[in-house]
Amino acid sequence: MSKSALIFGASGVSGWAFVNEILHDYPKKGTWRKVHALTNRPLRKSDSLWPDDERLNIVSGIDLLEGSQENLESALGTIDGIKEVTHVYYVAYKASTDLDQEFKDAEAMFRRSTIAMNNLSLSLEFIVLQTGAKMYGCHLLKNHPTDYISAPLKESHPRLRSPYGEKLFYHPQLDWLADYAKDKFWNWCDTRPDIIIGFVPNQNFYSLATSLGVFLSLYAEVEGKGASCSYPGSMAAWKAKSNDSSSDMIARETIHLSLTLDSSRKGEGFNVADEKIPRSWETKWPELCSYFGLKGVGPPSDGEPAEVRTYIKKHIDVWNQMERKYGLKSGIADSDLTFKGFEYFLLTQFDFDRQYDMSKMYGTGFEEERGTLQAWGGVFDRMKGAKVLPE
Repeated sequence: MSKSALIFGASGVSGWAFVNEILHDYPKKGTWRKVHALTNRPLRKSDSLWPDDERLNIVSGIDLLEGSQENLESALGTIDGIKEVTHVYYVAYKASTDLDQEFKDAEAMFRRSTIAMNNLSLSLEFIVLQTGAKMYGCHLLKNHPTDYISAPLKESHPRLRSPYGEKLFYHPQLDWLADYAKDKFWNWCDTRPDIIIGFVPNQNFYSLATSLGVFLSLYAEVEGKGASCSYPGSMAAWKAKSNDSSSDMIARETIHLSLTLDSSRKGEGFNVADEKIPRSWETKWPELCSYFGLKGVGPPSDGEPAEVRTYIKKHIDVWNQMERKYGLKSGIADSDLTFKGFEYFLLTQFDFDRQYDMSKMYGTGFEEERGTLQAWGGVFDRMKGAKVLPE
């Protein structure tokens, strides 16, 4: 029997890839008969870069926080085929600079959505909640724990302790789901990517691939092809080990889990990433730069490197000319929808080893791995096709 998927947050950096992989018949043809792509902001099919496929149903404009629980279920109930949904992938996220409000919204959105799908679909088999490396305290930077959570990061590590654990909305989401699902007929798991590398048709609050794609395209335009481009971060971050999590691989690994895990593994967490071995910017940066015809080198030994956002702002007039010259979408390079300065956070302050132990994921029978240029290059290719980056 073929399956039917519903993705909450389908236009986000993770959600887009879930829809794309399903429409490309992952893991095999005949698995999926329908995919419902739910987006808060409007998304035209022509802008999505998803295949033209009759199985795709884009549903925009349903606010997961608006009205009562009954209001939400009424809105979702209008979706043709909602009763036949077998797999729910929850990757919705409402960014906010108010962290207390972000916490409340995240918990409420997930709880309301899960209850709704449990009530609406009699065919429900599996729910996935995507969490992330914050489970291991990576976002705490200098305050990240090393006494009870140390690299390589494993799913068996204990949770963050006080005072940090109470501030992480993943914990109430997971605790609520574990209690709610214990007597339900459907299964569930959570997945934990690190920094997500992916394509988004709409602009995204955090998209390192978009920022670096714009930066390197602009750098090649200003400095010329063949120019040396220093890593735009600190020396410590240049050498720190981690595992990239490209959205394509996140989707494939997550879909694999949702189709193969049995009830004996209900509620387990899984690291998801591109490959088993960790890498550092020391090996990744030269590969990324080569894609844009540049020579990637380490941070300068004397002076500060060209920080991504500062460089883009300095040369925004050149980018505006590039938009006209190459027919690019306007307003992407320095959009207000991008969280300003997050590139510095990721490329300078993530200066410690945070590599994943991937043995649990690959112990489930999943085998595929992707290297740096295959993962990042595929994302940059899509950005070119969407007229975000120049050909």
